[in-house]
Amino acid sequence: MRGAHQTIVDQVTSWPDINTGPGRFAATVFYVGKREIGHIHGDGVVDIPCRKEKCAEWIAAGRAEQHRFAPGFGVSIFLRNDEDVQGAIELLRESYQFATRNKKAV
Repeated sequence: MRGAHQTIVDQVTSWPDINTGPGRFAATVFYVGKREIGHIHGDGVVDIPCRKEKCAEWIAAGRAEQHRFAPGFGVSIFLRNDEDVQGAIELLRESYQFATRNKKAV
């Protein structure tokens, strides 16, 4: 979805302690300390690492799909419309909140 990348980067980088860096396949990676909370590939897809149980929960709820290339990594959210963009931001926020609760992350 056109403009999704900038919308997501603007939102996520407004959160405290978020840093970004380049990732594989032209991704922008979001970090809390050294912990990745997710990354975005252009305007097309957000990938979020998560524990097996959390991934299963998000997939069962229809909030994400199994990561397209590395199922053990986490989930993918394909950015087709505004709702997908907002859903990706919500899941990135959950990933961020998990990371900031974990003292080893920062």
